[in-house]
Amino acid sequence: MELAVVVIYGLFLSFIFLYSLVQLNLAISYRKYKKNGAGDAPCCPTEDNLPHVTVQLPVYNELYVVERLIDCVAELDYPADKLEIQVLDDSTDESFDVAAKRIQYWRDQGVNMIHVKRPERKGFKAGALAYGLTKSKGQFTAIFDADFLPKPEFLRTTIPYFLQDDKIGVVQTKWEHINQEYSLLTKLQAFGLDAHFTVEQMGRNRSGHFINFNGTAGVWRNECIEDAGGWQSDTITEDLDLSYRAQMKGWKFKYLADFGSPAELPAEMNALKSQQFRWTKGAAECAKKHLPNVIKQDKIGFSTKIHALFHLMNSFIFICVLCTAILSIPMLIIKSSTPEYDTLFNVASIFLLSFLILGYFYWISHEPKSNRLSGFIKQFPLFLSVSMGLSLHNSIAVIEGYMGKKTPFIRTPKFAISNEKGTWSDKKYRALKASPLTVIEGLFAIYFASGLIMAFVLGDFALFPFHLMLTLGYGYVFYYSLKHTMVGV
Repeated sequence: MELAVVVIYGLFLSFIFLYSLVQLNLAISYRKYKKNGAGDAPCCPTEDNLPHVTVQLPVYNELYVVERLIDCVAELDYPADKLEIQVLDDSTDESFDVAAKRIQYWRDQGVNMIHVKRPERKGFKAGALAYGLTKSKGQFTAIFDADFLPKPEFLRTTIPYFLQDDKIGVVQTKWEHINQEYSLLTKLQAFGLDAHFTVEQMGRNRSGHFINFNGTAGVWRNECIEDAGGWQSDTITEDLDLSYRAQMKGWKFKYLADFGSPAELPAEMNALKSQQFRWTKGAAECAKKHLPNVIKQDKIGFSTKIHALFHLMNSFIFICVLCTAILSIPMLIIKSSTPEYDTLFNVASIFLLSFLILGYFYWISHEPKSNRLSGFIKQFPLFLSVSMGLSLHNSIAVIEGYMGKKTPFIRTPKFAISNEKGTWSDKKYRALKASPLTVIEGLFAIYFASGLIMAFVLGDFALFPFHLMLTLGYGYVFYYSLKHTMVGV
């Protein structure tokens, strides 16, 4: 039994270590790109040569942000006779009427904006996008979720890349955050997302590996969507799914690291959990759907296959974290009572490199600030702690994805919150009831706190930092999951 625990623990640690090596490779590629520069952007064509573009806004019960979204998109700088805006509205509450009035206002101003209501809500967001395409007139389709505020120059910045290379199927822009400074929760989300939108996306894209359309703030060539099989709803991350189908067909993706699209981060813990559940489960579903085909394709290089493997299986890291966390306390006991394993434990210390590599990975993505080092030292351990605290919740999502259990597309509520203003505690859509899983998260906080006590009892502090982060992470997630359902901010 002891040997079985040690072997299982070692296998999960090995995956984490291999994952960190892949992240290190991306970090090196990112630094190389930053050193060499972004290169020249293509010149914007003349007005006569600009193609027709459709902008799709898939919305569902977005009472607090739908007007803001419509107003922002109406201000896009693009020839009016070559721009079509579709508000793909599946709403079932008063937000539908709010949107209708605002759409009519802009139509009266000469903006070609259409309010699209499907006869049947099938396929969630993927179904809405596919339905909109059947009625669109554009050669290219830009997509914005309800919490985004695209800049006026968005289309004039992205469209020229398609005209430069007819094999480019997607141009994706970086996400920016309008409410990063709202709370610790939003700061930590921004910290993690910034690493994805700099090191990961840039590192993969500039190295010729597969990246993903991020579901919003990007533009598709309609021919690419059709060639790749169209939007499909058999996974809940339709963006990742179509991205892999398109790239396996030979289409190129272009990532614009120097052009941002502002958006709102979830400011409430249960909203963040909903978003995380969808992302991690959808990634698992896409891994199950696409990984065998990626591995079998002869046209895909070995290094790209390795990166695709860890890209599609990135949500598996939560299962690894959860299992190593649960087994870490038995491992303390085994280590203290079984001296014959001392050599093995000494060799296993190499896995500490994973922490150092991830530290470097997030360090180079950290925005340059006057307090850059001090800010990073504070945020990185907190980010890891909260990520660990979400590992139980996200692991369940991943397991459901691998098992093929189907669940509805759960939207992330938005409340029009910026750095300076806004609250969600008195608004619709917020969670009013905590999940039963929250109780287990609280028990886990106590369980890992016992590991801190055992460190003193056994005189072994090797895992003390790990158990401290787990205790803080699960305690934070437990506390705010309850607080945000009862009293708000």
